[in-house]
Amino acid sequence: MIYHITTKEEIDKSLISGSLSAPSLQTEGFIHTCEKEQIQGVIDRYYAGHTGLFLLHIDETKLSAMVKYELAPSVNEMFPHIFGVINKDAVVKVEEL
Repeated sequence: MIYHITTKEEIDKSLISGSLSAPSLQTEGFIHTCEKEQIQGVIDRYYAGHTGLFLLHIDETKLSAMVKYELAPSVNEMFPHIFGVINKDAVVKVEEL
């Protein structure tokens, strides 16, 4: 299982398109995700003070797009990156943060 933090707006867009994207797919070529033990660190580093966030629980074996684990040098950890949109059937749970 991998996890993606997103907004209600992105979730609403996915209901129309049938898949979920993120701004980073356009700017960096992939969607940022993390493993369970990395969630709190990601929230602390990038989402402190934000409200209206959701955590997608993603079964990476059901993803249509490629997942590649890459090093984030700033924290010296490997993170899963999704190189394409997240197909809805790969999302097994949506949790409000």
